[in-house]
Amino acid sequence: MSNFEKRFGKYAVSNLSLILILCYVVGYVIQMVNGNFLLYLTLDPYAVLHGQIWRIFTWVIVPPSSLDPFTIIMLLFYYNIGTSLERTWGTYRYNVYLFSGMLFTVLGSFVWLGIQFFLSGGGEGLAATSLIVSALFSTYYINMSIFLAFAATFPDVQVLLMFIIPVKVKWLGILDGLVLTYDFLFRGGLVTRIVILSSLLNFLIFFLTSRSHIHMSPKQMKRRAEFRQDIRRNSRVTKHKCAICGQTEDDDPNLEFRFCSKCNGNYEYCQEHLFTHTHVK
Repeated sequence: MSNFEKRFGKYAVSNLSLILILCYVVGYVIQMVNGNFLLYLTLDPYAVLHGQIWRIFTWVIVPPSSLDPFTIIMLLFYYNIGTSLERTWGTYRYNVYLFSGMLFTVLGSFVWLGIQFFLSGGGEGLAATSLIVSALFSTYYINMSIFLAFAATFPDVQVLLMFIIPVKVKWLGILDGLVLTYDFLFRGGLVTRIVILSSLLNFLIFFLTSRSHIHMSPKQMKRRAEFRQDIRRNSRVTKHKCAICGQTEDDDPNLEFRFCSKCNGNYEYCQEHLFTHTHVK
């Protein structure tokens, strides 16, 4: 990650959670104006292979649920936890996490299409089936992956369940994990399993590769960054320093320094004080 971050970190998109919510706003507006138009924006892998390339990107606009007060509260909640993750991990790493979840979802849709083509023995009726299931390849489970990452990073943060009951977020994360496991094993069919696995693959990779430092708080991350900056600042060792005036090559790169052979000890002087200083005996 660090090598890629050095090269591509400058291209990271800030406030990605806000941008995602704004995409939902566009989707809700389209839904109110002409809901059927959203069918041309979903992640339909069959349609993508037949020229509708825009679906690879526009499926992010499709809202994961209908618009109601509860949905608005959940979107604000996801904005807050997403922003917290971005501040803690850094913009680049949060970008990688979110975009990888989207990429895995797109790849998962084509995996489903390939399996379905094989099972149907040639793809008869595949176009209609692909359009029907395309709504399942949404950002619902990607949002879930954001929550799971938040629960893994800040396990002891308390939230108010039903706006009344205080509960640590790690228990909600464990509960969601159990529900997702049950849906994957017992409730879902092939497409549901592929959707869950592909959308949450970014969290699985994150958890397995970051177990040693996922519990760092924002203050700890800030202290670690400040410590690294201090180390870099103090790593510059001054090679020459005048024993009289204290100037170094950092003060003036054109200064010349010499050791005095008549002084007892390793005393070094700049060109101005080399012949005018009092010898140390």
